[in-house]
Amino acid sequence: MTGYGMADGAVGGGRLTCEVRTVNHRHFSVQLRLPAEVQPLEQEIKARLRTQIDRGHVSVGARWTERPEVDTEIAVDLDRARSVIAALTRLKEALELPGDVDLGFLARQPDVLTYSEPDRGTPDASDVHAVLEGALDAVVEMRRIEGASLAADLGQRLSTLEGQLSEIEERAPQRLTAERDRLREAVRALLEGNRPDDARLDQEIVLLADKLDISEEIVRLRAHFALFRASLARDDAVGKQLAFLGQEMLRETNTIGSKANDTAIAHAVIAMKGELERIREQVENIE
Repeated sequence: MTGYGMADGAVGGGRLTCEVRTVNHRHFSVQLRLPAEVQPLEQEIKARLRTQIDRGHVSVGARWTERPEVDTEIAVDLDRARSVIAALTRLKEALELPGDVDLGFLARQPDVLTYSEPDRGTPDASDVHAVLEGALDAVVEMRRIEGASLAADLGQRLSTLEGQLSEIEERAPQRLTAERDRLREAVRALLEGNRPDDARLDQEIVLLADKLDISEEIVRLRAHFALFRASLARDDAVGKQLAFLGQEMLRETNTIGSKANDTAIAHAVIAMKGELERIREQVENIE
């Protein structure tokens, strides 16, 4: 599921901005882009994301909009300065040159003055998490809205499947009657008008009816439909369960199709399989 959130706040004497983006993915994966000072908190950030997001690719970017102020340290290498002065004095005397060595010239010489920033250290984790939470709240809300829309769409598709299954259930007895009559006529044709063995024929019809019976598949499909609809109403992560139920519904539908031996039922099965494929594609987007 997709989502985006951004927040900023005071962290460690500076100001940190955090952006969180999520896109569809079958599993949970994270990509972090953090300032060096924040990188020691990487595992804590991943753990926090995991509590809010179950599936999807998550990208987190953080940057300083105002870096924390630190006092720059300046080191003076007196030995280096003395060496420079001594060398210049010798040069002046050897070449009989005028002038004196001034402070500005000396300060510009390499390694006389060195500048360094002290280790900023890792900022307070609670401050960083507060900024992350602000961005993450926006992502979760956006994903919640998208999830509600997907649930409504899947609910409509499920209603379509239920209607198609009802058509199959209504057609099933007629198919058996038609198959029985077809079998009787075929036997009479083979016997060239002689009276068939009704007991044996009835036995074959019973066996055929048992072979073509789809009542168990219909019952299981309705149970899957009910569980699928109940899962859509839950607030926790149900994407993997919906994917499993989708596979089971397709399996039962394929079994009905293999037993159909009826044009109307075969057409209904084709329509159901098309709807189940669309459901499968949508479920991949659900956490």
